[in-house]
Amino acid sequence: MMTVRHRWEEKALAFGMSDQNLFSWNQRQIRKKIHQLREVENLKSFYSRLGFPKGASLYVPPIEGYLTQPLDHFNRRNNDTYKQRYWINEEFWKRPDGPVFLFIGGESAESEFSVLAGEHVELARKHHALLVSLEHRYYGASINQDGLTLEAIRFLSSQQALADLASFHLFISQKYNLTGMNTWICFGGSYPGSLSAWFRLKFPHLVYAAVASSAPVRAELDFTDYNKVVAQSLTDPVIGGSTKCLDRVRESFKEVDAMLHTGNVSKLEKDFFSCSPLHAPEDYAEFVSNLADIFMGAVQYNMESPGSDVRKLCERIVSAESAYEGLKMVNSMYMDFIGLKCVENSHQKTLLDLRKTEINPTGVGERQWYYQTCTEFGYYQTCEDSSCPFSPFITLKSQLDLCTEIFQIPTESVHQLVQYTNEYYGADHPKSSRIIFVNGDIDPWHALSVLKNQSRSEIAIFIKGTAHCANMGPSRTSDPPSLQKAREEIANKIAEWLQSARMTE
Repeated sequence: MMTVRHRWEEKALAFGMSDQNLFSWNQRQIRKKIHQLREVENLKSFYSRLGFPKGASLYVPPIEGYLTQPLDHFNRRNNDTYKQRYWINEEFWKRPDGPVFLFIGGESAESEFSVLAGEHVELARKHHALLVSLEHRYYGASINQDGLTLEAIRFLSSQQALADLASFHLFISQKYNLTGMNTWICFGGSYPGSLSAWFRLKFPHLVYAAVASSAPVRAELDFTDYNKVVAQSLTDPVIGGSTKCLDRVRESFKEVDAMLHTGNVSKLEKDFFSCSPLHAPEDYAEFVSNLADIFMGAVQYNMESPGSDVRKLCERIVSAESAYEGLKMVNSMYMDFIGLKCVENSHQKTLLDLRKTEINPTGVGERQWYYQTCTEFGYYQTCEDSSCPFSPFITLKSQLDLCTEIFQIPTESVHQLVQYTNEYYGADHPKSSRIIFVNGDIDPWHALSVLKNQSRSEIAIFIKGTAHCANMGPSRTSDPPSLQKAREEIANKIAEWLQSARMTE
């Protein structure tokens, strides 16, 4: 018989939190691993708070349900619908006037932990809030069986997602007979961080305030700044980086590039455990992207796992006999962490993966997210700028070509759609109010977020030495002072806004 604890551990390995990045094979493996580890961390926090096993008998699981939503909120002559998954945790709520804290889902499946663990849950406990969470349309279980076909996927967008949130707001309000006395605050990180800011921006009558963590609110087609931040972070002594580390990385990729240009690929295939032979030129881009992703992932997710540790990575590559040998060692370290016997460098395999239309109710939605990059955001992390420490084989064209090959979206359309996104939301000057933008200085995504106060109530918090969405996890005694201070600032501002909401009601 499965115990309560075992059941939660099984679910922790099945679901993940949101994040976006490149779509090379290695990056997908890193994301999956990080998502699993985050859920396990949430599980530990949940156990600690509840006092397992002693408190198990007192535990009341959150409500899980499905809300029937219009497939197209903007054309009500289209009667098609889908069922969107949500969770509700009433554990801390002080009826009837306690606030409502909304956790916004993103480009992966959500789980019960979206209302059980994390910074927003700790704040909900303090302020006696009702916790609710909504999974993003087309991800996890919130998708129809034909949802990934070219015809059906066109209803996937951030604008439709915001309309879903408005509909969910009405559903929760009716379910609990909520009034203006119930102050709503929304939370999100990464892409959902942008949604959090945009929900406040576009629906200010529904949500009183928002916390937007690591939110890339400025869409960018050619996101060259991503790797500029990666390079800078690899030199940051606060996290174990150094100038020598970055120099070694640059040198190792130059040597790899030279071998690719001369066609000496059999050695590369052997040294870096390629699952299949490398065919020019498409597999070359996949190959160097996979190697670059090890460093990019280590920076973005620094200290979230043993495999995402800039200090260890730099120590390994600097201590090696040569830069090339150091790169081999780093690759082996990564493979051990993920549990790989070989690395998939086939471009054709990438095309096959992104063309799959079978529904997977767990993990990251790869086809869905790439569609959103083609139709709204870009975010393509390239290496054609001289400041990039990796390989110029990582081009904008190679990533834009996927939009055409997979979704029949021409390059010029991607340009226009990215521009429209910034016009629609205001990019990194959204002109809203009561939003906290939280970013870590080593997180490459901070380059697309709001880093300076926009007004007295559009506040930017910049955390030294932290990576992507660092503030969103459960608080720990091991949190660095900069993160502890940021959590305190967020908590103080939330308390201030809740107080001001009560005074104006």
